[in-house]
Amino acid sequence: MSPMISLAQWDPATVNDDATLPDGSIYDIIMQIMKWLLGLVGFIGIIGFVISGILYFTAAGDDGKMGTAKNAMVYSIIGVVVALMGYVIIQAVDAMLGGDSTVF
Repeated sequence: MSPMISLAQWDPATVNDDATLPDGSIYDIIMQIMKWLLGLVGFIGIIGFVISGILYFTAAGDDGKMGTAKNAMVYSIIGVVVALMGYVIIQAVDAMLGGDSTVF
């Protein structure tokens, strides 16, 4: 009985015909999401560079604060390298699955 009640509220005249899925396949959508996420990780890595630089300049000779700033810089570098490697791997897999003879 409840499906009949819920369907009673549906008016076909109010359906938005412009509401469609994005163009492309699920594969294209997933690739775009992966590229967006990798870009976000790279952006966060750059923000980490800036924060660690500020920490290093404001350490004022304190060895503990300078060590913290250096560790933050190392982790930022690792994050950017991982993001770049992820981008390269995604492009290589995309080329291999797409049947292209060139990787890039």
